[in-house]
Parts: sequence; C-alpha cells; structure tokens
Amino acid sequence: MAMPTHIVAVGGIVENEQGNILLVKTHDGGWVFPGGQVEVGENLMDALSREIKEESGIDAVVSYLIGVYSNTGVYKWHDGVTDVPTKVMLDYVCKPVGGELCTSEETSESRWVAKDKVLNMVTAQAIRTRYQAYLDFDGNINYMAYETSPKFELKLKRTV
Repeated sequence: MAMPTHIVAVGGIVENEQGNILLVKTHDGGWVFPGGQVEVGENLMDALSREIKEESGIDAVVSYLIGVYSNTGVYKWHDGVTDVPTKVMLDYVCKPVGGELCTSEETSESRWVAKDKVLNMVTAQAIRTRYQAYLDFDGNINYMAYETSPKFELKLKRTV
C-alpha cells in the first residue's frame, strides 16, 4: 500500500488590539493572511508562529482554531512542472505579542489592515472564503473542501 501524500499547512488570522488584521503580500499570490507548511517534526502551533514571524516579522501566539480546510485538487506549482499534492489546512486566530513589520523571501509587503477592508485586498478566492469564515465564526469549527485549480470550486461547507 502506498502512503498518501498531503501537505499539512496552517494559517493565522492575526488580530491586534485595534482590531486590524495582519496581511502579507506574496510574490505569487497577492495579499493573504500569513501561514504555510508544517515542517517534519514540527507541531501545528510552532509551525504557525514560525510562519507568521518569517513572513511578516510579527511574533504571535495562537489563540484558537476556527477552521479546517481541504484543497482536494492536484495542480502544477508556479514553475508549471511540479505537481502540488492535496492539502489539509488549519486556520487559527492569533494575537501579536511583539516584533516589527518586515518582508521576507516569500513576501514583498506586510501591513495591518482594518478588519472590514481585508476582502478589498485579498483576491484569491480560497483565502477570501476562509477569511469570510473567520468573520462569520460563531464558535463552531468550519470545515470546507474545495479545489483551486483550474478555478475555485467549493465542494463542501459545514461546521463540525
């Protein structure tokens, strides 16, 4: 039996005391909330804190889980050759505890954005959908399955 291959990733919606949300501008995907792949031997919380720091310069603590998402589509990476496997992503609300805004190898800009202006900046439909789930969060964990390529298609949406 072949072992399944999935990317496990985490996303952090970092909200400061003024109610602003941390966004980073990626080189390939536009404005997003920070996050990325969990590395081998790393737990989810440490991975998310690391990704937020790497992408934005902000130190953050993970507060609570708001959503679990599956991107069930397999598609080509930005190089047009490499297959990207299916993904399981977990989104958390986080609080900033220090650091200074900066950029990284992955980001060209980072900034705090008013909560009600975030959707004006984010263009990727999957990220928009996940951010809307944050805005609508009522204490129940969101679960969504979708594909992002060739176009965004929501396959399942429910709470668990």
